Amino acid sequence: MYDGKKNISYGIFYSALDKVRAKLPNEEKSSLEIWKSALDNITPQIEVKSRRIGGATFQVPTEIRPDRKESISMKNLIEYARKRGGKSMSDKLSAEILDAFNSQGGAFKRKEDMHRMAEANRAFAYFRF
Repeated sequence: MYDGKKNISYGIFYSALDKVRAKLPNEEKSSLEIWKSALDNITPQIEVKSRRIGGATFQVPTEIRPDRKESISMKNLIEYARKRGGKSMSDKLSAEILDAFNSQGGAFKRKEDMHRMAEANRAFAYFRF
């Protein structure tokens, strides 16, 4: 777990948005709108949960609750931004936001993998309860 103060995280986030604005000068959207559409691009609709039924464990695809969708996508965005190379966290976060906005990068790949796994296990969807 990472410890920090709210002011530090606010500073990182807003400087990342400023860097996004600097990298996309011809974009009509504001940097906050770019961030929102990037978040929409990496938000998964379906997840796979393990269910133990009759001595066997099945990967059951289930729909994600709306309040959980946002937190999962933000967690993935931060996680993949941390893994990037770069000088500061705001540099890494701005690069990951731009990648997510363009439907690429680690967080977008994570969403695609989650959807692919759910599709592969669609036969077990009747175990949902």
